[in-house]
Amino acid sequence: MGTFPHAFSGVWFINMANGQASLTDTGFGKTTRRDAWWVQPLLTFLGLSAFIGYSTWRAFMGQDFLAIQDGTNYLSPFFSPILYFHPNLSWVSDEVRNAMAAHAWLGTMPAWVPLWVSPSFLILWAPAGFRFTCYYYRGAYYKAFWGDPPNCSVGEPRDSYRGEQRFPLIFQNIHRYFFYVAAVFI
Repeated sequence: MGTFPHAFSGVWFINMANGQASLTDTGFGKTTRRDAWWVQPLLTFLGLSAFIGYSTWRAFMGQDFLAIQDGTNYLSPFFSPILYFHPNLSWVSDEVRNAMAAHAWLGTMPAWVPLWVSPSFLILWAPAGFRFTCYYYRGAYYKAFWGDPPNCSVGEPRDSYRGEQRFPLIFQNIHRYFFYVAAVFI
């Protein structure tokens, strides 16, 4: 390894060694790595699965999303903004019902919509679609959910790289469109 002086104020550069390591034994999950490479994808899988499960459960609940106390209001982000007001919600107090009616963007919910369809179903799909197709998160959940690639220097599930050309990863290409829809709710 050698060094040479740079022309600017005593800065030195170090020539780094180059090398390529290849897998001696190929196949899904095969590697010569000795660290716990599988922990990060596992934790990402567990964390995102827990969040998806919790948010789906909260969306189905359709209650306890607006708190009013002493003139202050708190609206859960899962239900924000209030799109429709449903007058037949028996578990909602009069104070919350009046606040919802005053702030609903589209007025009263149509009578044909069942009670179990909470406002969050009308809202969450847009920000969730934007977030789950986000470029930043792709590396994390490609490893966690699809195992493609499982991690750096770890054998892939197939011999050739397909990228985002086939199901399910082709859906990642709609990210730019989800932004415009999600921006409506921000």
